Amino acid sequence: MNMAETMGLEDSETISLHQRILSDIREKILSGAWAPGHRIPFEHELTAEYRCSRMTVNKALSQLAKAGLIERRRRSGSFVRRPQSQAAVLELHDIRIEVEALGLPYRYERLERLKRRSNAEDRALLGSSGAGSVVWLEGLHFAGERPFALEQRLINLSAVLEAGDEEFLEIAAGPWLIGRVPWSEAEHRIRAMAADEAIADALDIDPGAPCLVVERRTWSAEHPVTHVRFVYPAESHTLVARFTPSQG
Repeated sequence: MNMAETMGLEDSETISLHQRILSDIREKILSGAWAPGHRIPFEHELTAEYRCSRMTVNKALSQLAKAGLIERRRRSGSFVRRPQSQAAVLELHDIRIEVEALGLPYRYERLERLKRRSNAEDRALLGSSGAGSVVWLEGLHFAGERPFALEQRLINLSAVLEAGDEEFLEIAAGPWLIGRVPWSEAEHRIRAMAADEAIADALDIDPGAPCLVVERRTWSAEHPVTHVRFVYPAESHTLVARFTPSQG
């Protein structure tokens, strides 16, 4: 084998190792085996594990950082980043689509369902003046193995009678409602809050951690349909709005 062939073989092996390191770390992150905040092995540890040069390891980690999967901190090492999602402020988006856009598997888990007569607080949230029955739902949306958003929702059964018979075990209420009730108006409120113990426990974050809260009410032909509150860990979610100048 001549020198050119030898150099070509070495280049091929380097590329193969680089791709293997990339694939191995990416799979551990996307599968949830390495959760956000997990420290990636140090460069010298990966060099020993894969029996390659430090340059090959550094190149792989740099590519993972550029893709937004890890965060490199000087003198501290590399850590798994919490995936950051962007959602349009004025859209009634499906969280499943939001999660899958991050390249992560989506799952919904219903935590609680209650069917009851509405109280004063329910009517205030819905913007309804009349008494009636409602369904109260609480559930978690997951991105991989990590909680992505906590959902708390009221559904006005006067507007959506069939929701009284739906358990919402297989599907979250949002896409179910969009498929059945044509909404004519929506209102969003956005605020920040510190996680209390119940929210921190549900989202697997520390009590007091910053959260982004998106509250939404929708109407259909002036009838209140639903009030929903989504609570996101602040570091994992960004709201985006795009505007055009008004005429006149």
